Amino acid sequence: MFTGIIEQLGVVKEIRHEGENIHFSIESAFTNELKIDQSVAHNGCCLTVVELDNDQYTVTAIQETLNKTNLGDWQVGTKVNLERCMVMNGRLDGHIVQGHVDTTAQCIGIEDQDGSWKYTFRYRSSDVTVEKGSVTINGTSLTVVDSAEQQFSVCIIPFTYEHTNFHTLKEGSTVNLEFDIIGKYVAKMMNK
Repeated sequence: MFTGIIEQLGVVKEIRHEGENIHFSIESAFTNELKIDQSVAHNGCCLTVVELDNDQYTVTAIQETLNKTNLGDWQVGTKVNLERCMVMNGRLDGHIVQGHVDTTAQCIGIEDQDGSWKYTFRYRSSDVTVEKGSVTINGTSLTVVDSAEQQFSVCIIPFTYEHTNFHTLKEGSTVNLEFDIIGKYVAKMMNK
């Protein structure tokens, strides 16, 4: 379980293929606080720490994960949003995030709003967003400002822009989406 509040940016340092699996070695300032078998969200995708080596740790993505996320696009040097699993006695600053990516989306617009940025995304799934509702983009908990069928926008403040990988996004960039879990349950019940 996560909150969508990014702790820091990690950097992909090594990529190793083993069959259909890919092992990613990530450099992170909190590596020394991790342990083997711990869950960490990487651009919103929950992966298990399988190896520790000084300031780097390794996680493994299976084919199912690669099919549903943007992890297959990563290269050495890619900046990755990182969040460790939440502590149950802590504040829930973002919203309830499972670390289970629903789909990817493409950035179709970035508007500089003189002190903030408005990002617009298009996706292909039956999931919905609602204005002022929550959505997770690359692991970052955000509020939807515009919502349409298979499209929505969010606004980014300077702190989020600088401390997440939003500053690396361009039109055409692919991001991971996790829709609000409460909204998903409501939609499923309404369809019954």
